[in-house]
Amino acid sequence: MTIIRIGLDTSKHVFQIHGVDENEQPVLRRQVRRSGVAKFFAKLPATRIGIEACGASHHWARLLRGLGHEVMLIPPQYIKPYVKRGKNDAIDAEAICEAMSRPGMRFVAVKSAESQAALTILGVRDLLVKQRTMLINAIRGHAAEFGVTAPKGPQQICELLRRLVVEGSVPALAREMIGVLAGQLEALNTKLREIEARLMAWHRQDQTSQCLATIPGIGPIGGVSFALKVPDPKGFRSARHFAAWLGITPREHSTGGRQRLGKISRAGDEGLRRLLVLGAMAVIQQAKKGPRRAVAVGVAGAQAEEAGGGGAGQQDGPHHLGHDGERRDLPTPDGGLSRRET
Repeated sequence: MTIIRIGLDTSKHVFQIHGVDENEQPVLRRQVRRSGVAKFFAKLPATRIGIEACGASHHWARLLRGLGHEVMLIPPQYIKPYVKRGKNDAIDAEAICEAMSRPGMRFVAVKSAESQAALTILGVRDLLVKQRTMLINAIRGHAAEFGVTAPKGPQQICELLRRLVVEGSVPALAREMIGVLAGQLEALNTKLREIEARLMAWHRQDQTSQCLATIPGIGPIGGVSFALKVPDPKGFRSARHFAAWLGITPREHSTGGRQRLGKISRAGDEGLRRLLVLGAMAVIQQAKKGPRRAVAVGVAGAQAEEAGGGGAGQQDGPHHLGHDGERRDLPTPDGGLSRRET
């Protein structure tokens, strides 16, 4: 008995295994506890293993590759058509095993531990920016209850807090509670500066990221994001295929020889599409008036409307590098960000 292919359905505690032989007959159906997965596959001869591309899938792919197996990650939407009636772990594992056997199946590139570690910088930064926006909105809301307001933008919060201190109509208890939020905001800004310093250090040592950052509208954040999230560019036959992978091509619902194109599919990474829209809008804002600007505004405006990008919110303020209408060069020797007109 030779197992030629295995479908592995992962979970938090129990993993389901489904293997077939050279005659495509099931010869292995088994549940394995998480702690015993490595021991089980270490005893098996080298074979092909398919895993659904989900949380922790890259970790298991690296681990199984280290044991000598050939591991492929499959997007969940490509596995769904092979799921038979019902829903359980055994059916899912069988569907994975069947999907990976298709000649035209597309697989997800396995990320290295270093790439995933760099991606955590972007993830943590995005979370902190959202938390900063929540704190700013909370401070503005509480201050407005006592008639104290300030213009839009995170840079105006310092002036708002100063006015709260000198405003006699604001009760001491309210000032104290808002001060708690202000302290959290200051600590958050400090963490953001530290994370952005790490991000710039990674950007400086990555040639791909630096090359991408030279494109108008793509700053260090965009360069690092595309360098880490986009698989091997050689896997795309053309720019059109890359656009389809990114989810900015029209969703098609054609039948009977009649072509029907809808809005963009949004099938790819939402964060990358957001960066493209924000970068395009920043370039348009800085472009000189003329025929080229009119064309650029029309095209980018339509794309932004379809992508739901809209304008930049508070989270796209000073800490959103490269998306505030100005190009950002590499950091100056003192650690700051130099600016120049686009």
